Amino acid sequence: MQIILLSGGSGQRLWPLSNNVRSKQFIDLLKSPSGEYESMVQRVYRQIRTVDPEAAVTIATAKSQVSTIHHQLGDAVGLSVEPCRRDTFPAIALAAAYLHDVKGIAATEPIAVCPVDPYVADSYFQGVADLAARAAVSPANLVLMGIAPTYPSEKYGYIIPATRDRVSTVKTFKEKPDAATAAAYLKQGALWNGGIFAFKLGYLIDRAHELIDFADYQDLLSKYAGLEKISFDYAVVEHEPAIEVMRYAGEWKDLGTWNTLTEAMDEPSVGKAMMSDSCDNVHVINDLDVPILAMGLRDVVISASPEGILVADKTQSSYIKPFVDRIDQQVMFAEKSWGSFRVLDVSDGGMTLRVTLNPGHHMNYHSHVHRDEVWTVLEGRGWTVIDGAVRAVRPGDVVRLPAGSRHTIIAETELRVIEVQTGESISVQDKHKYDFDFDTMREVRG
Repeated sequence: MQIILLSGGSGQRLWPLSNNVRSKQFIDLLKSPSGEYESMVQRVYRQIRTVDPEAAVTIATAKSQVSTIHHQLGDAVGLSVEPCRRDTFPAIALAAAYLHDVKGIAATEPIAVCPVDPYVADSYFQGVADLAARAAVSPANLVLMGIAPTYPSEKYGYIIPATRDRVSTVKTFKEKPDAATAAAYLKQGALWNGGIFAFKLGYLIDRAHELIDFADYQDLLSKYAGLEKISFDYAVVEHEPAIEVMRYAGEWKDLGTWNTLTEAMDEPSVGKAMMSDSCDNVHVINDLDVPILAMGLRDVVISASPEGILVADKTQSSYIKPFVDRIDQQVMFAEKSWGSFRVLDVSDGGMTLRVTLNPGHHMNYHSHVHRDEVWTVLEGRGWTVIDGAVRAVRPGDVVRLPAGSRHTIIAETELRVIEVQTGESISVQDKHKYDFDFDTMREVRG
């Protein structure tokens, strides 16, 4: 099974735990079967592997999310990386070109596309496999999954099938309605449109060439920034006469807001939190090292992180986006392919971070033009490389890195470091990367 998982979004609806780097699908709030917390993307990836261990997964994602995906899923997962965001049709076209031109997938291969962040039972991914299998033999060019609705929702678009069979041609599509109209749709056998569909790879490649002037994957990648921002529904679905829908009646939730996410949480609190017995339907998600106490509250979500603090009625929390749009905030936490960092303090001419490197991982070999850095090792063992000189580091060691020096740090065990940056310009753009043979260095160090 070939699956494209769409991992977009700017992370605003689950502020303050999410940001442009750490979108909602990367937040560890759901319990895995082993009892540990996992993110939406980890849960979905695990479920796909449970249903089909040989499934080939390609995640269509923004450049800013690549490090987080590698951190949570490892380096083996396939990635189609957008150089900038251009909505779902360009993202899917780029991923299709990547599969066809780079990975060599045949034009006749069925491809299933679905969001990376639904809360579903394993049976959903069996449904996705069935969807792809149907696309391989269907006379239709597109096969959509229609979710059997559990209530007349105003949040979703609707698919009205021609029959009530499991697989049917599509009679019409409806935009997000009001509650009364949605109830009328349900009487017609309407299904929620969850943005899940399948097609033969060649069909999408052909449609992409009809709508975009490009030669191959590399050419499309080079032209990507100039593409029109347009959804797959508007660009393709609305103009395709040969469409089928396959019914899915299992568990499916869109965890796009704090209200829906807290419904899927196994516990009322994560992190340091206390609630009095007078609280009712209250959830506290605390990513800080200080306790939160809630008393006498009802139907409230409290979320705290280095990015900010949210205290909201659960229903009202769905309308958070316009307020978050007005917040201009330094990214205070991010996961990287090598570990993570948390910003502890920001001031004019300086910034302090707590950096955690995973065992066996390392930063890029890099330098800065406009800032000096000082690393203080708190926990763990590893090595630094500064202008080619290798030095072992242990707790208590202090490493000074003047502007212009080429440097990296390599973790033997989990390594925790305080990094102090000073300079007239502290910017993520002030970084130049260099090649370095880390494998040979590990062999030399033993």
